[in-house]
Amino acid sequence: MKKILLIVAVSLIGVAASAQKFAYVNFNELVQLMPESDQARAVMQESQKNAQESYQEMMNEFQDKYSKYQQNVNSYTPATRKTKEDELTQIQQRIQEFSQNVEQELQEQQQKLMEPIYKKAQEKMNEIAKAGGYVFVFDRGSVLYIDETQSTDITPECRKALGIPADRTMEALQAELAAKAQVQAQAQ
Repeated sequence: MKKILLIVAVSLIGVAASAQKFAYVNFNELVQLMPESDQARAVMQESQKNAQESYQEMMNEFQDKYSKYQQNVNSYTPATRKTKEDELTQIQQRIQEFSQNVEQELQEQQQKLMEPIYKKAQEKMNEIAKAGGYVFVFDRGSVLYIDETQSTDITPECRKALGIPADRTMEALQAELAAKAQVQAQAQ
């Protein structure tokens, strides 16, 4: 009797498992190609540019004062030399503190900008998955193997729901970002 119940239970589990629908999505692609990500990248680029300019100004100040110090070191009295050395040390410390703080602030800003973008993508993906009756949706980027014959790619539906143009690809985005970086490098 127990063997019969076990066989029936295993059979029911097999039937139930075969009736489940699975899907996968390229979540990273969705997030990176969303129009909101373009806006976030522009804000981050401007913030990084401003931080780099501030850093460069502090470095220029240090270099100028260090040059003057080296040129005049032999004519300084011991008290003046100590004052100038202390001033240079303070500038170095400010530069170091600025570098550490700005790096942390930029990371926090990026997280703050990207959080609503991830949330929107997740919500749209959840809506599409529920509407399609999918039990599981796997992220294509974190799964080692997907049998595409037994699962559905919902990335195109999600792209449409998120307002991502059909002709926009990761390759096009990478080319666009590389071109912007090249223009920016030539401007400097």
